[in-house]
Amino acid sequence: MTADRPAARATPLVEVRHLVKEFPARGGQWRRGARVRAVDDVSLTVEEGETFGLVGESGSGKTTTGRCILRLVTPTSGEVRFRGEDVLSASRGRLRELRREMQIVFQDPQSSLNPRMRVGAIVEEPLVIHGVGDRAARRARVEELFRVVGLDPDVMRRYPREFSGGQRQRIGLARALALKPSFVVADEPVSALDVSVQAQVVNLMMDLQAQLDLTYLFIAHDLRLVEKICNRVAVMYRGRIVEIGETAAIFSNATHPYTRALLSAVPLADPNRRALRLVFAGEASDPVPLREVAQGHWAAV
Repeated sequence: MTADRPAARATPLVEVRHLVKEFPARGGQWRRGARVRAVDDVSLTVEEGETFGLVGESGSGKTTTGRCILRLVTPTSGEVRFRGEDVLSASRGRLRELRREMQIVFQDPQSSLNPRMRVGAIVEEPLVIHGVGDRAARRARVEELFRVVGLDPDVMRRYPREFSGGQRQRIGLARALALKPSFVVADEPVSALDVSVQAQVVNLMMDLQAQLDLTYLFIAHDLRLVEKICNRVAVMYRGRIVEIGETAAIFSNATHPYTRALLSAVPLADPNRRALRLVFAGEASDPVPLREVAQGHWAAV
């Protein structure tokens, strides 16, 4: 697996500006009518052909950011552009067309596949919804997709429960690729899988990226995996990006204390070495805006 960054284009494939998503607060310490800001002024770009990593702890806003970009969740404010087109102001009809270009692979393959549908029908469903081809053409496309993700088309009449976790994630990937998208949000796509299977699925995703000219927004908390496959990475903390840049720069010269704390928690390959575990106490004052600490490397310090 390599992470050689493609040459930057004049217009990024995806451009996010000042994205905000608030949810109503419920119970606990929150007063009536209070709102929680899950995504707080996030800006980033994803170049065509790259794998862009979005990392942080659970609750940092990674998944909400990915879903806002696809407009699966409606942002409170901000701007999302796909090939220069404003996604958030797109009409229902135009958004339907854009859905063919932008897809998602969900974290848990067991809960994301309808247990009452045969897996062939699950993969075919996007083609049916978008009116792609007749029945014979759709079946041929589904068979092709099963082969592409390393599954025998003979299993198309089985149900999700008859497959392993890794096989179910391959089916979810086939469904995401059915409409030939160019941009895929991979939301923790291997975190629910056994360690022995994770590398197989990641290698498949990298092979498909090369074969199909895919661009990934790869949401993850596994920093070792992100280091291997992502060209650039953004680190999120409490809904904000606190550091962003080339993956090599982030891992070799992390600047924000939260990023350094995350990296210090990554297990070392050498069992005889002990890592110095850093603790991030959290921000004591208002968030600090990003500033460029090196070329293409920004941090909230």
